[in-house]
Amino acid sequence: MGGPNRGFTLVEVLIVVIILGILAAVVIPQFSTASNDTRDASALTNLKTLRMQLQLYKAEHNDNYPTDFETQMKIYSDAQGNTSDTFSSTYRFGHYIQEVPDNPYTGVNTVTTVTGIATAYTEAADLSQGWWYNSTTGEIRCHVPNSKITNDGRQVNQL
Repeated sequence: MGGPNRGFTLVEVLIVVIILGILAAVVIPQFSTASNDTRDASALTNLKTLRMQLQLYKAEHNDNYPTDFETQMKIYSDAQGNTSDTFSSTYRFGHYIQEVPDNPYTGVNTVTTVTGIATAYTEAADLSQGWWYNSTTGEIRCHVPNSKITNDGRQVNQL
């Protein structure tokens, strides 16, 4: 003669499973867009930093942007843009960046440099590029195809 059966009925278990399924369906999509939001924010932060450092370089180099982005932004330079690995009274400007950051959409940190005021941006053919930089105008962009869009609907290469 045992006491009353203790346990859950099948209906009770099904109700709990359905409630958990509904909660998961509401929460999971929010996590999936979080990584895209982070990528967008990282790209904007990198672009803002690079643009500010380019403006600082320009101010210290007689209103000229670096012609060799990766070299002139990473080591010491004089007012004419000549570079040196060591700091001195002549080579007193720089380091503007320690390393070129990875483009968060491609994972690549290379810089494609173009020159000329009339040289317009051309999209990348694929996701194998890093950054696009015009050494005449100081314009810098994520070098990605036009099809790459942020969560809020903007083209990444127009940021």
